[in-house]
Amino acid sequence: MLLKGVLNSAVDHLTVARVGSPRMNAEMLLMFMLDCDRAYLYAHPERELTAAEQIRYSEAIAQRARGIPAQYITGHQEFWGMDFIVSPDVLIPRPETEHVIETVLSKAADGGRVSSTGTATRIVDVGTGSGCIALALAKELPHAEIHATDISAAALEIARANAARHQLNTRIHFHHADLLAGLASNSFDYVVSNPPYVGESEEDQVQLEVRKFEPRNAVFAGPTGLEVIDRIIPHSQAVLKPNGWLIMEISGTIAAGVERLLDGWNEVEITKDLQGIERVASARRPARDRDSAKH
Repeated sequence: MLLKGVLNSAVDHLTVARVGSPRMNAEMLLMFMLDCDRAYLYAHPERELTAAEQIRYSEAIAQRARGIPAQYITGHQEFWGMDFIVSPDVLIPRPETEHVIETVLSKAADGGRVSSTGTATRIVDVGTGSGCIALALAKELPHAEIHATDISAAALEIARANAARHQLNTRIHFHHADLLAGLASNSFDYVVSNPPYVGESEEDQVQLEVRKFEPRNAVFAGPTGLEVIDRIIPHSQAVLKPNGWLIMEISGTIAAGVERLLDGWNEVEITKDLQGIERVASARRPARDRDSAKH
């Protein structure tokens, strides 16, 4: 069967299945299967697909029609100009999370060479998943010491594989841990995280393919969406150096709640994304904790 006919048939299949952007999905999956770009698809409509290629493509289209995210079908997702391996064990990296990277970079100086205490900047990514935040920061801050934690051993395998693919495995220290458990007190300049922040009460508003196929414990935090962040904040206060930064991805529905939880921190700021939605919360640990200031 010719490429043009196969592609048009796939678009029709995805349209009937009510998959959003059916042509884009059909083209993306075909580009992946043929290891080519979009220009090739349009320049070679009469290319004859082999029987094996047709079978692989049909299987991919059938998976997408069932709602499986294209990134899990191809096993790849782009983030911060880097290609990441992804699987159903990790959340799919999204463009909105790049605002977290931008926020860290706006506060870090000298490529992460020197922190406020005169030593190499130390950063920990909490709940690293695919490792996208940790690797992007390692790429942009070549002198920083990067750590990454995750409670999921399967997720850490993916993160380590991504670090190795990008030759950053010697730059990142991975920890199998619940949030920041086991990390030394007063030892980090930045705690960074894209934590679960969707409330179970919002479940009906989340895309079906996200609810059905992405790891639930990476999406939903609990009834209100604040449950994990409520744990991260005191943990961060313990491991951050005085004046260290906590930077987290959030959503507009929990922004006010996050600000309340950060009461007592300095320079609390909520940054909006390109759509005007509250997306990143940043705050600075006080130079002295309240309790110590009383003595």
